Amino acid sequence: MTRMRTLGFGALTGVAAAGAALGVAEPVAAAVGRGSSPVVAVGLAFIDLVPRPIKDFGIETFGQNDKVALLAGVFVILAVFAVVCGVVSLRHRLLGAAGVALFGVAGVVAAVTRPGAGPVASLPALVGAAIGVGVLLFLAPRAAAVVSAQPPAGSPKPEIPAEPTPDDERTSGRADAMRTDEGASGAADAMRTKTPNGVTATSRRRFLSLAGSALVVSAGLGVAGRYLSSLRDVAAERLKLALPAAADPAPPLPAGVDLKLPDLTPFVTPEKDFYRVDTALAVPQLSTDEYRLKIHGRVRSPMTLTYQDLLDRELVERVITLSCVSNEVGGTLAGTARWLGVPLKALLDEVQPEGGADQIVTRSVDGWTCGTPTSVVRDGRDALIVVGMNGKPLPIERGYPVRMLVPGLYGYVSATKWLVDIELTSFSDFDPYWVKRGWKAQAPIKTFSRIDTPRPLANSKAGTVTVAGVAWAQHRGVERVEVRVDGGEWNVATLAPVPSADTWRQWRWDWDATKVAPGQHTLAVRATDRTGATQPEQRAKPFPDGATGWHSVVVTVE
Repeated sequence: MTRMRTLGFGALTGVAAAGAALGVAEPVAAAVGRGSSPVVAVGLAFIDLVPRPIKDFGIETFGQNDKVALLAGVFVILAVFAVVCGVVSLRHRLLGAAGVALFGVAGVVAAVTRPGAGPVASLPALVGAAIGVGVLLFLAPRAAAVVSAQPPAGSPKPEIPAEPTPDDERTSGRADAMRTDEGASGAADAMRTKTPNGVTATSRRRFLSLAGSALVVSAGLGVAGRYLSSLRDVAAERLKLALPAAADPAPPLPAGVDLKLPDLTPFVTPEKDFYRVDTALAVPQLSTDEYRLKIHGRVRSPMTLTYQDLLDRELVERVITLSCVSNEVGGTLAGTARWLGVPLKALLDEVQPEGGADQIVTRSVDGWTCGTPTSVVRDGRDALIVVGMNGKPLPIERGYPVRMLVPGLYGYVSATKWLVDIELTSFSDFDPYWVKRGWKAQAPIKTFSRIDTPRPLANSKAGTVTVAGVAWAQHRGVERVEVRVDGGEWNVATLAPVPSADTWRQWRWDWDATKVAPGQHTLAVRATDRTGATQPEQRAKPFPDGATGWHSVVVTVE
């Protein structure tokens, strides 16, 4: 029991101290600016330092909720560390305080090493750590006193004097009768103070009150900090923004581009369903008023553009499918939208790249880097500096106010969000973020097909079953999709029309399920692009340049 009491009171001491540190840090971070929240900074540092297999596991396990899972993991680790510090502080107060200070140092290092961060970014972690250490040093001796005053397990309860009898009162002497009311009250108080259980109960209540108050105040400060940070939110600015019409609008979608079948992915992806994969734990809030796009490096005429400069240029609109290299066979990390932006080739023509500048390194406002072959951007495809999506300004989580997009390349080499910097360099001179972590420097999107309906393990009545899905091979285009049942012969599916080779393509095949026996059957799909290349059967994981393999589902025919 003594060990449990020590753990309980020590844990509360540590958690209250950590809560105070984080609670105070949030308003300070709101005042300092982006990227300085200790939890976010530590989480971003974890993303940068963790080995690739762990990253892959996180994406595979949590999908687009990987950031929520990471932040939850940071809080769990912090809570465990705080409990350890609190328990240690009951016997070694300074050692426990040093533990809290150590976490503050980690927050400082994580914050100041973020790209573009200055010394001021250390303030939230420094102030928070100082407050956390102070709270621990204040609570630890009080918690220790409560634990030490507790009677050992199995010890007899203190004796309580029996009520005096009338004879006792008569023989107690006149001196007792002469006690004043004040003296009697003082004696009673003295006796209560000396009673071990009384001391423990009073001290325990006082400690719990202090620790609880610290947690409540910390939570209030945290909420206030989050509110102050929200004042930087550019959502209101985005809603008021009106984009100019495209000088070169996208042509109307061909009739029948969307087969509109139940469970089939729509041709144009709604904003809420568009996938999101990036390293930003806190979505950057970049105002158009402060926006600057710098184009420099190995160029003859570097330039810097404002947001209005981009809007004043001739904008083009194109329907393009994006796909993430992390997409597994049968995965959903792909989407199609109508994008509005400035042709990147036109900007490169103006800055005049020098010979040997074979890589375009783009940087996000949070420091993430991406490398794109210069030749791909200048080969005639619609590489864009994007300002709009589906007729509106870019959603904040999709890169507002400006992002990049290059059809036919996986996002990690082409689709920088919150874009602020374009540098012309070479592949031999610089390795971008994911290339440093083992992914290939050049990554054209592989031919891919997926069955959307019927769903895996679905039950189907004997009869005609519609098998349908999507296939893509951006910038090459899908020429043919085939489906087979239980490893039999391939059947050519009907393809929906598409506006260009830069989008995915819906397909369908009507399966006569009366020709098979009742029970489980396996449907498989493969696609062939317009170069004549058919996607390979053998499955490969996404690392290092995209997954391959035929997608299949098992269904039951009744």
